[in-house]
Amino acid sequence: MVAQGFTVDLTKPLVFQVGHLGEDYEEWVHQPIATKEGPRFFESDFWEFLTLTVWWAVPVIWLPVVVWCISKSVSMGCSLPEIVPVVAMGIFIWTFIEYFLHRFVFHIKTKSYWGNTLHYLIHGCHHKHPMDHLRLVFPPTATAILCFPFWNIAKAISTTSTAPALFGGGMLGYVMYDVTHYYLHHAQPTRPVTKNLKKYHLNHHFRIQDKGFGITSSLWDIVFGTVPTTKAPKKQQ
Repeated sequence: MVAQGFTVDLTKPLVFQVGHLGEDYEEWVHQPIATKEGPRFFESDFWEFLTLTVWWAVPVIWLPVVVWCISKSVSMGCSLPEIVPVVAMGIFIWTFIEYFLHRFVFHIKTKSYWGNTLHYLIHGCHHKHPMDHLRLVFPPTATAILCFPFWNIAKAISTTSTAPALFGGGMLGYVMYDVTHYYLHHAQPTRPVTKNLKKYHLNHHFRIQDKGFGITSSLWDIVFGTVPTTKAPKKQQ
């Protein structure tokens, strides 16, 4: 794998190598290596550890936060009939955030050294090694950072008493997203719905990587016209 005279050595930590690919980074990162064991990122064991997350950490850490948020709204006087639609709205809003982040942030095109490096850390690594089972869900530290702007959004569009429940619904949507994402990569679905979701997402990784940004559903792909074509690509003469 040579780009602009630079060879990426997959046996060495990758994070500070990929920036040297320049304009060829985009092509390199979208040539997936489908092995369950991923590469090393950093020389430092501490920084390397922070990039590794087991899938079950997501529900263990964040579901208690969801429960606390909903209970906070209840303690502020919200009834169950009021809570349910607010939580459902939070989940719905998350599906849009999921799509927006995946399409416009995770798939931003970069070519500078630090742009490539940052993109690789955020999402490029997942496209290069899509089956890396310890880098498939968000690290808790990254999720915690994102909680601040999401909480501010919840406060801005709801009342004081319903904001915690709305935020909790969004966090529940996030948990469903990350667990579903892991499932689609590493499980063998038997039901039509989950089999189609897996096919839809793996198509994004291995066939049409600039379409099919929805993970938990294709709703926003349909709305914004990014559903991948089902037709086989024509062979070049």
